[in-house]
Amino acid sequence: MKKFFKWLGLSFGMILSLAVLAGLWFWNAPLPNFDWALNRAFAKSVMESPETLTQLHVLEQAGITFHQDDLDDESQAAGDESLAKMKEIGVELRGFDRDELPYQQQLSYDMVDWLLTRMEDGVDKWRYYNYPLNQMFGVQSNFPSFMESAHAITSVGDAEDYNTRLSKLGVKFTQIMEGLRIREEKGILPPTFVVDKVLDEMVNFVGVPASENILQTSFKTKLEEAGISEDDQAELMAENTRQIENSVYPAYQIFIDYYNEIRPKTTTDDGVWKLPNGDEFYAFMLQMMTTSEMSPGEIHELGLSEVARIQGEMREILAAEGYDTSRPFGELMHEISEEERFMYPDTDEGREQILADYKTILDEISAGLDDWFNIRPKATLEVERVPEFKEKSSAGAYYNQPAMDGSRPGIFYANLYDIKATPKLGMRTLAYHEGIPGHHFQVALAMEQKELPLFRKMGPFIAYVEGWALYSERVAWEAGFQSDPFSNLGRLQAELFRGVRLVVDTGIHHSRWTREQAIDYMLVNTGLAESDVVAEIERYIVMPGQACAYKVGMIEIMKLRTLAEKTLGDDFDVREFHDVILKNGAMPLAILNRVVNDWLAEKQAV
Repeated sequence: MKKFFKWLGLSFGMILSLAVLAGLWFWNAPLPNFDWALNRAFAKSVMESPETLTQLHVLEQAGITFHQDDLDDESQAAGDESLAKMKEIGVELRGFDRDELPYQQQLSYDMVDWLLTRMEDGVDKWRYYNYPLNQMFGVQSNFPSFMESAHAITSVGDAEDYNTRLSKLGVKFTQIMEGLRIREEKGILPPTFVVDKVLDEMVNFVGVPASENILQTSFKTKLEEAGISEDDQAELMAENTRQIENSVYPAYQIFIDYYNEIRPKTTTDDGVWKLPNGDEFYAFMLQMMTTSEMSPGEIHELGLSEVARIQGEMREILAAEGYDTSRPFGELMHEISEEERFMYPDTDEGREQILADYKTILDEISAGLDDWFNIRPKATLEVERVPEFKEKSSAGAYYNQPAMDGSRPGIFYANLYDIKATPKLGMRTLAYHEGIPGHHFQVALAMEQKELPLFRKMGPFIAYVEGWALYSERVAWEAGFQSDPFSNLGRLQAELFRGVRLVVDTGIHHSRWTREQAIDYMLVNTGLAESDVVAEIERYIVMPGQACAYKVGMIEIMKLRTLAEKTLGDDFDVREFHDVILKNGAMPLAILNRVVNDWLAEKQAV
């Protein structure tokens, strides 16, 4: 099961406690409580992933570090075993009588059943329908990011484990090569541009001396911050250099050689329609990502209608500000975003100012949401720059969840590669989406709900997660934090961007659009910076269906809020509505609909 979620490019985000690890991992007797059985199933899964355990950083707090010098088993045999265990989990969990469970456990049951049903139908069938090396979240960039951000060093032993992990990279990459060869045999090869971008990234990664590689620069910083003696530092740094030069770089060369080998076999056909049974696979991915039954055609039409609606609202603002709205929309918006008053200087100082301004924006809204939220996450939020080694091909921004033990805050990463991609008019909306009250509120609050089982603390339901983040952009506007017409224009441009995604994602993977067609459509209809547009379109190509989740999820949450407002009238309190959405964790949209309707029925019965 863990392998499947990694395949989707998602994170389990399992929050484990020592009680769970000690009590559930070793206890295989039948459990009368569904949530405990669910916790045990996922605890077992996480225990098989040394990298996930490191990211959670729970065991280390008790001095347990058996996992810290190891990497995940990526072999085909391990994948087979995961599939078999997934089926065992399904049998065990479905052994409970759903109707006899308390309400919250019924919700847990229904979420698991929803997920297991679709995974059983598709996980084995579509197991190889992905590109493990890609420009967005491939292992070639994930590994150094993981070592830099997750592997904590507080002692010499931690540092030795870090170097041991480097020594095992060749095994991990060789295991991944097994799957790449199988994909090649099945005719599942990435588009040419993916090969070119990943090759460029890997060649640059191994083309610098070890002293300039992030695996050493971050290692050196960690040693210094841990207060390790100079003699020990010198020895550890020497070993780190040896491992980078003799283990890491040769491991990357395995992939470099392979991608050079397959490049002549790749094509510029970018959609998954080109794969065997590609249309069926795309329909499956849309269902998994949107948690809806909408067809590619229905999603495409929804996108077209949303694009027309939002552009109409934007033209009204532009006309009121004196702009000629008869001009091509994308051209006009692009020019506005590049007006000097909306731009930062293309300098180191300009980039530092962007990060400082993001922090100010988040501090401001954090202090002004009492009328909208009853609850706040305990975890703090920081703003950092996307690591430079991967910013060229990364998205404009992303969020990393906090550690359960408080050792790591939530982090909003901003991509500062192209300064023109960060016009001031869009910064507020981006900060609200990734940070407050968007991803940070939703993710951190779910993690902090003590009564929820592990699975629901970070459920892998993207339409809910991204739908909330997009909805939160509107909440910020309603709360008065985008009262300036140009900030509101930036909000609408961001919403338009998500509407366009519905069109281009289905265009690429269902209607057989080329990469260039999709880029042109997004440029013409949004006015976003070309660097952002190219990175986004290329993201949709390697993550089919994922981009459709945002707007589908937001629309459903807005529908539910409208229903609640009409049903409760003067008794409606938006803070209570947000409690219902956030305190129950992520879930499929159909189940979210039921939860809200159950809450409304309960309110009316009082």
